[in-house]
Amino acid sequence: MLNDDIQSLSGIGKRRAELFYKMDIRTVKDLLYFFPRAYEDRSVIKEIDECAAGETVCVKATVFSAVKEARIRKNFTISTMTVFDDSGDMKIKWYNNRYVKNAFRQGGTYIFYGKITYSGLKKEMENPLYELEGSGKYTGRIVPVYPLTGNLTQKMAQSAVKQALEFSQELCDYLPQAVRNKYKIAELGYALKNIHFPEDSESCDIARKRLIFEELFLFELALFMRKADNERADGTAFEDADCINEFEKFLPFAFTKAQKRVVEEIARDLSVSKTMNRLLQGDVGSGKTAVAAAAVYMTVKNGFQAAVMAPTEILARQHAESFTRLFEKTDFTAVTLTGGMKTAEKRQACDMIRSGEADIIIGTHAIFSDGVDYKKLGLVIVDEQHRFGVKQRNMLIEKGINPNVLVMSATPIPRTLALVIYGDLDISLIDEMPPGHKSIKTYAVQKNMRRRAYGFLEKNVRAGRQAYIVCPLVEETEALDLKNASELYEGLVKAYPDIKFGLLHGKMKAGEKDDVMQAFVRNEISVLVSTTVIEVGVNVPNSTLMLVENAERFGLNQLHQLRGRVGRGREQSFCVFIVGQMGGTVKKRMETLCSSNDGFYIAERDLELRGPGDFFGTRQHGLPMLKIANIFTDTQLLKEAQKAAQEICSADIVIDEEEKERLNEKVEQDFYSQSILN
Repeated sequence: MLNDDIQSLSGIGKRRAELFYKMDIRTVKDLLYFFPRAYEDRSVIKEIDECAAGETVCVKATVFSAVKEARIRKNFTISTMTVFDDSGDMKIKWYNNRYVKNAFRQGGTYIFYGKITYSGLKKEMENPLYELEGSGKYTGRIVPVYPLTGNLTQKMAQSAVKQALEFSQELCDYLPQAVRNKYKIAELGYALKNIHFPEDSESCDIARKRLIFEELFLFELALFMRKADNERADGTAFEDADCINEFEKFLPFAFTKAQKRVVEEIARDLSVSKTMNRLLQGDVGSGKTAVAAAAVYMTVKNGFQAAVMAPTEILARQHAESFTRLFEKTDFTAVTLTGGMKTAEKRQACDMIRSGEADIIIGTHAIFSDGVDYKKLGLVIVDEQHRFGVKQRNMLIEKGINPNVLVMSATPIPRTLALVIYGDLDISLIDEMPPGHKSIKTYAVQKNMRRRAYGFLEKNVRAGRQAYIVCPLVEETEALDLKNASELYEGLVKAYPDIKFGLLHGKMKAGEKDDVMQAFVRNEISVLVSTTVIEVGVNVPNSTLMLVENAERFGLNQLHQLRGRVGRGREQSFCVFIVGQMGGTVKKRMETLCSSNDGFYIAERDLELRGPGDFFGTRQHGLPMLKIANIFTDTQLLKEAQKAAQEICSADIVIDEEEKERLNEKVEQDFYSQSILN
């Protein structure tokens, strides 16, 4: 029954089923895991004189007078009646509800649930839910509130879920008994019943704990199993591991201590017969590319090919220029492969990759497309991992035989969070900036300082520098008083006719965006007015100033990423955040940015100040689409779930073969079959 279509339930026909389908609820089982977004406590019944204006409450009252209808105008009728209890009386009012006319019996006692208002000194309740005393269907209990769409009502959803719960005993409880006992986790049947229709607030908390723990436990178990598979996968040990130290001789600078430490970690990985799966994290400007180049050097010197995948053609070309410069004193051959190349160029690049003539292959997703065959792929480097799906990464890996994998990310993520997101990878951190690196001087000003900020921008541009101006929107929105990129661009062009401005936003076609960025790189554009599409962008050393309009609309982490577009050259760079109101949390965020250039510190503060859900997009960063757990707020349960998953994998918690088989099937079904970890 659980896998039957929801139309098998009473009251759900084809039209209503379509509304559920839009929310990806198709089966009876889907309804069980369609969790409430909130609850209304209708278990407490108040007397009329205890009710305050604006309060949503349950009142038990007796009908004093029959419902009276007053037609105010065409298609608008108000129905009213008076009810009372021992403490007083109040008026009940409905708008355009023809069903209430004959719904009540004078002298009968009913439960009303609604919001209290006042008309003069008289209490009223508008459009309440109601039922006969003692029925207990919609009142006298805690009631779930579901995230609905279209014409679905809460009553429809509640009725459907209530029917689905009758079949919940068919569900298999995947959490082993030993895990439930150790971590004091409720049984699945109890949890599902009380997450939807809790007996009381304590029962609801117990149910939430169970379902959150289960969700995080299964995800962590999937990561541990993935990591175990990675460690079992036979790779090729590079015999010449010392050659990685030769590479530093080709550099025009010396590695920092942090870079050397990470290079040694990579060298150890590459010198054993287990496949490397490593995440390289480092703030903007910390020198990740040079470290990645060291891994490429060791790979090619040992007779293998290295592939570097970037999220955009602009970044791919930037990497190609960087690697060409770093390897100019070697005999390595590098090729670029992107979707925007001409057919003849692609064909030539593919021939070189297939024959092995190309040692280093740099490009976009095109480098793992059909028709691209590698002779001996030994290393895959994925830049800005959060811009790619995990499935895309693995399509490239499948081009070789268990090639080593290095994932790079310039998005600072607190270590505890990185262990959740990238739990199947070993983590290396470059936590030191190169000597001589100039911090970006950062200022936060209110709108009354905009004229001075733009005067500073003009001064920099007149001196031959370039600048960015970032806006949060492209088109006008009535609800928000925000600077929009198109309007601002047009205004600046009129105000400064002798300065070359460019416009960049997400609604432009890829080719158009590429043309604008290339013009900015060539210094044909002095000021680039943009939305956040330049958050991950090219290296333009001549750009020394960034202005961010309505900076309060961005999170700390995002503002730090934007700021990283400047400060790429030797000149001192500046960032000015223009905010509407400098108070409360906004002030704390701006103080953090103005006082620190440390991305990891800023990321921690972002989580602390902005709370869950705003740090970054869940799907964008490869996190599972969790139905009830929140990795930002459920940190204690996350730690327990991680520990439990580790104990299962290391056999510190012993489970029987049947429980083990059920767990494996569940992980396979929820994560691998849906390509979440594939």
